[in-house]
Amino acid sequence: MAIDKRKTPDINAGSQADIAFLLLIFFLVATTMNTDTGLVRMLPPLPPENQQQEQIKVKQRNLYLVLISGSGNIMAGTEGKQEVIDLRQLKDQVKEFILNPLDSEDLPEKTDEDIELPDGSTWTYPVSQGVVSLQTTRDTGYQSYIMVQNELARAFNEVRDEVAQRKFGSKFAELNEEQRNAVSKAVPLKISEAEPVNIKK
Repeated sequence: MAIDKRKTPDINAGSQADIAFLLLIFFLVATTMNTDTGLVRMLPPLPPENQQQEQIKVKQRNLYLVLISGSGNIMAGTEGKQEVIDLRQLKDQVKEFILNPLDSEDLPEKTDEDIELPDGSTWTYPVSQGVVSLQTTRDTGYQSYIMVQNELARAFNEVRDEVAQRKFGSKFAELNEEQRNAVSKAVPLKISEAEPVNIKK
């Protein structure tokens, strides 16, 4: 009896490789990647190794404390007057603290400073001595931290916009570099994540 010596036909894997490649391309294009959230901050340069760190002493009235608990609750206010607030209240409270519109003795002092303008003239502006101190606990969530930082930055940005409108007739972002520098000196961004030492009035 004759033995059937026919060979098993080879499977053409070329088309399968093409299909796998097309599927890979499809998933790469169709899949959305989660983008990391963060804050844009210009950090100061590192101090020299032999430079001693000095404790920052801030008067009690010039310090606005913001504490984020592990559960995301926010306690904010000046020393001895802190209370639990909603995130939506934080921006307006920080703006009032920075501006101290009624020159309250419970809110920051102002110091008249001469600021040089692009045209060579001098602009005297009452610069707030207020510092916002942001404090967290070990179990504070990153999302809560980012949301509070954004509200603090919004407060300073809105004050800068108001000052820029009054002085130059445009929002802060629309000013040229020299004008922005002048407004930044009038409304310095003072957000500290180190706890300053309080001294009495």
